[in-house]
Parts: sequence; C-alpha cells; structure tokens
Amino acid sequence: MRIVVVGATGTIGREIVKALQPEHEIVPVNRHSTAIKADIADPSSLRAMYKAIGRADAVICAAGEARRKPLAELTDDDFAISLRSKLMGQVNLVRYGLDHVSDGGSFTLTSGVLARQPIPGSEALTLVNAGVEGFVRAAALEMPRHQRVNIVSPPWVNETLQQLNMKGILGLPAAVVARAYVNAVLGKENGQVIEPR
Repeated sequence: MRIVVVGATGTIGREIVKALQPEHEIVPVNRHSTAIKADIADPSSLRAMYKAIGRADAVICAAGEARRKPLAELTDDDFAISLRSKLMGQVNLVRYGLDHVSDGGSFTLTSGVLARQPIPGSEALTLVNAGVEGFVRAAALEMPRHQRVNIVSPPWVNETLQQLNMKGILGLPAAVVARAYVNAVLGKENGQVIEPR
C-alpha cells in the first residue's frame, strides 16, 4: 500500500512510519523537513500536497495544533488556531483527499483523550478533539467508493508526558499508540473512534 503519513516526524508519527515502513510505501509529510511538505492549517498547502502526491491507498494524520491554557487566558486567536489546525485541518485532509485516495482506501485522523476526559486548561483541545470525532462519525456515512474514515484517540503518550514534565499521569508509549493507526489502516472499520490500549 502507498500510505501518506502527515506529521511523520512527530512523536507518534515517527512510530507510525516505523511500524508501516517494512511492508508499505510511506509518503512522509510534515511542515518543514520532508520532501513533500504541508501545513494542515492552510487549505492551499493541503491541495498542493495532494497534487504532489497523486494517488494513495491511505492517509494518516498525526498532526494538528491546539492550544492548552486556563479558560480565562484563552484568546480568540488561541481558539482560531485550534479550530483551523487540529479540527478543520483534518476535516480538509479528508475533503480534499477523496479524489486522491483509491477505492476502498482509508483516512485515519487523530483526536485524544481530552475529548472524553477534559482537564483544567483543555477547553480548546477538548472542543477540537470532540469536534473531529463527530466529523468522522458523520463522514463515514457518506464516504465514496468504499473508502473508510476512522479516528484514533490516544491517551497521554509517555514521551509527551516526559517532555512536558507531567508526573503522576499514566500514559502509553508512542510505539503502542502507533499500532492503533496500523490496525485502522489495515482493518475494515469505518466511522470508529479507536482508543489504543
């Protein structure tokens, strides 16, 4: 299979690439350091990415920015960036990709545990995670040519917890989380929110 991984150099993206690369052709995409670049917050960038890629059998998104701050400190710009990147960026990745993904191909997007278990300061993150999950459930009902769309909702990732110096929270290694994306691509599910375990 020819699989596009958007966010291929991030914490989870790297592990997705490692898991799929031995048996599949991977087209890595990020904003800065890959041969094909894309900023999911920029619709014209996504259109250019698909033009450069041509056809693919699957698209995985492990990218998307959303702001985490106390509610009283969240600005209009914080919400706008979160909506433009993690929510509409992933929605547009599917919308613009329908004609580029093969019959029976798939899209796998990313939400996160904060959609179900918010914490203080997660209002923007919770909003966009829940929104993209709702989009996936609805879009699955109208996918053309037997295409599928699912979403992986990772728990806290150990590597991220270490980077943020967040102690006392249980997480999963990124390599374990990556297996959920592999299963989504290789499986038959459609419209599912997949929680790695």
